[in-house]
Parts: sequence; structure tokens; C-alpha cells
Amino acid sequence: MNNIVKVVFFLIFLNFISCKEGSGTDNKNAVSEPTTLQTYVNEGEEIIMNAIKAHGGEIYDTANYEFVFRDKIYGFNNKDGHTYRLNFKDSLGNIIEDYLKNGTFRRKVNDEVINLSKKDSAIHSNALNSVIYFATLPHKLKDKAVHKESVGETVIKGDDYDVVRVTFAKEGGGTDHDDIFMYWINKKSHYINYLAYSYSVNDGGVRFRSAYNPRTIDGIRFQDYINWAAPVGTDLKDLPSMFEKGDLKELSRIETANVRNLNATEFAE
Repeated sequence: MNNIVKVVFFLIFLNFISCKEGSGTDNKNAVSEPTTLQTYVNEGEEIIMNAIKAHGGEIYDTANYEFVFRDKIYGFNNKDGHTYRLNFKDSLGNIIEDYLKNGTFRRKVNDEVINLSKKDSAIHSNALNSVIYFATLPHKLKDKAVHKESVGETVIKGDDYDVVRVTFAKEGGGTDHDDIFMYWINKKSHYINYLAYSYSVNDGGVRFRSAYNPRTIDGIRFQDYINWAAPVGTDLKDLPSMFEKGDLKELSRIETANVRNLNATEFAE
């Protein structure tokens, strides 16, 4: 009986030693806790974060670029918050300069600051923000006001895609926070090749965009889009099928030309 007890205690001792060794930090088979950057709220957020990494990742955080869109010069500098700018000449030859810095809008006409009404400031601010937003997709999708939800997978033109539905919180989501977006992200490359959105202003509408002319400039991927229209009320998830069948009408092309990576000294206010 005593021998049996000794054997039992010996086995317990071995098990205790084994557990202690297995819990050490040098155990290669141990599963480590995910870091903050690897922790996502849900699958949709993980898919979007992988897309951000594929399109530019941390380079976006200090990016300082300029491009031409519809004959107007736009710029964005993310080094200290977010500073966006727009330069163009109006029909009278006046030089217009718009600045949006961390949410505060300012307009200059021929180098003089112009006092605008709250309504007009909001209109110009939203227009400038919208251009930069689409030109730098998917960078801004990591904002706290952006809600991301994985809604399945699909195949478009023979390639596999993750589908993510995006909505916005009322607080911090902008004036069009009730818009609904959907992104189709290539499962292999993690690039956003297609996106769609529905909006309610001006009697509402549905748009589908297909990317083309992708190019990577100093680490950030820029791409142009064909803008397609669909009947109001069309479910966003049905748009890829309609696109492949040729049931969508081309409205316009969203093209960013002459993209340049600037030095900080070139981005003056």
C-alpha cells in the first residue's frame, strides 16, 4: 500500500513539473495573446484593417500628397492630424484656396481670408473631405465612427471577395452619417476592387464603383473608379451581379491625376 502511495505522489510530482515547464515563456508551442494591433472588434474590422495595410498601412499616418481631380489641385497632409487643401481658379479668374484642418474649414480668395456662413462652410468642407476620403480609401475606414460588419463572401469575375458593410455613428460620422456603404475586398490581395453606397439626400440614390488604373506611389496605392448608377432602392449586395450582366449605367469617372508625394515644406498654408 505504501508503495502505491509513493507511486501516486511521484506521478503527481512529474505532472506538476511538466505543467510548470509548459507555462514558461520559452515554450514555442504556447499560444500568445494577440497584440493590440491584432485585436479586432469583429471579422469585418479585421478584413478592413488588412485592406488598409495592403493599400498603404502606416504610411498613411504621415502621408503628404498632392493630386489633380477634375482640373483642381487637392492635397492632404496627415503628419499632424489631418490637413486637406484645394486650389483652383473660378470662372472670374479668382484664385480659390480651401483648407480643412482637423475639422476646421477656411477659405481664401486671392490670398484674403473670406468669412463664410456656417452653411456655406459646411458645404465646401464636406466637398473637400469627400474627395480626399475617396482618393485615400480605405485609410479613413479605421475611424472610430465607422462600423464594419462582415456580410459574407462572393465571386466577381472569377475572383473571391470578402464583403463588408459599413455604416457610421451619428457622432463623428459626418453630415451624411446615414449613408450605407459596401466594400468587396479581394481575398488574396486584400485590395478594394469594388464598392457601393446608398444615400438619402436629394431624393436618394445608389452607386457602384469599379476600380481601375491602380498604381502604388511611394508605398500608397491610388486607383481610379468608374461610377455606375442603379435604381433607387436596389440592394447593395445585388450590384456585383448587375454589374457583370451590364445592367448598370455609367455616370462618371473618378480619376486622380498627377499624384505626387510631397516634402513637408511643399505643403504650406
